[in-house]
Amino acid sequence: MCLTAFSLLATCHLPLATSSALANDAPELTDQASEAIEKGLKHLLKRQRDDGSWGSVAVTSLSLMAFMSKGEFPGVGPNSAALEKAKDWLLKTAKDSPDGYLGGSMYEHGLATLALTELWGMTWDKEEDDDIQKAIEAAVDVILRSQTDGGGWRYEPTPSGGQDTSVTVMVFIGLASARQAGIVVPNETIAKVLKYLHSAVSKETGGFNYVPSGRSGSLQNQSVACTGGGAYAAQLAGERGTEIVLGALRFLEERTPAIIDNGFGSYYYGHYYAIQAMVQAGDNYYAKWYPRIRDALVRRQGTEGGWGKGGEDASYQTPMAIIILSTPHRYIPIYQR
Repeated sequence: MCLTAFSLLATCHLPLATSSALANDAPELTDQASEAIEKGLKHLLKRQRDDGSWGSVAVTSLSLMAFMSKGEFPGVGPNSAALEKAKDWLLKTAKDSPDGYLGGSMYEHGLATLALTELWGMTWDKEEDDDIQKAIEAAVDVILRSQTDGGGWRYEPTPSGGQDTSVTVMVFIGLASARQAGIVVPNETIAKVLKYLHSAVSKETGGFNYVPSGRSGSLQNQSVACTGGGAYAAQLAGERGTEIVLGALRFLEERTPAIIDNGFGSYYYGHYYAIQAMVQAGDNYYAKWYPRIRDALVRRQGTEGGWGKGGEDASYQTPMAIIILSTPHRYIPIYQR
């Protein structure tokens, strides 16, 4: 199986080189959206802990990605010192893990793998860059050895722990990012992921089930989050334009504007995937989808600049909302088409 979609090298991980849509080239990024992004980033800065983290591997990884989606990296941009602390915390977490497992679940592990991969090559310190590479390689080893025979993953880093679409997609995005950056990932692993994705899709609706049911599945088993994530994962695995992707895109489009305007369970998580699926699907899909979710997120932003519930800590919803709003910038390779 030849996967030419994974052709980017680590040298592509440069903010100026990867940007294909700066502000002047992205009229869909309105002043209101840009202001919402800035308020959201300030909200995150206020909630960053003294140790550099945002309280967990998952939220720290997402928060780093939120700043990177705006073109800010450790050592680059007005918040470089805060991002250096966050990077150092994440890298220390990786160094302290004897087996390469990051966080308390494969959700967190997938996100940390993604954040580390997108940070790789962005440090000015060669030794530190080498440390990031080692952390990525160890994280990828965890992913490879914990894939089930069915092709997916679940909460624990073990091949006998079951599988579901939500965790499988999150883990695979991290794996795809690592492969884009030059880490060796066997074609067999990608083929097994596709096997899982095909087993999870409903032939009746095109939506993705949370867990494969061996039949078409009920609407309760299907979700916007799993469908957006399943489409995005399939696209990254080389299935752009195939029915498994087109059916998922129809599933999402048929449910608009309700799923954008009215909300649903895992709203931010679902739209984090959905917008990337639309980017991968091409300009016609993206041009219709982004303005809707952009304006909906601007309306949903809290007075303090965050989204969702977080209390004194930042919630995962805030960095996900920022990443979605920042889609026109295209600074991060895994989010480019």
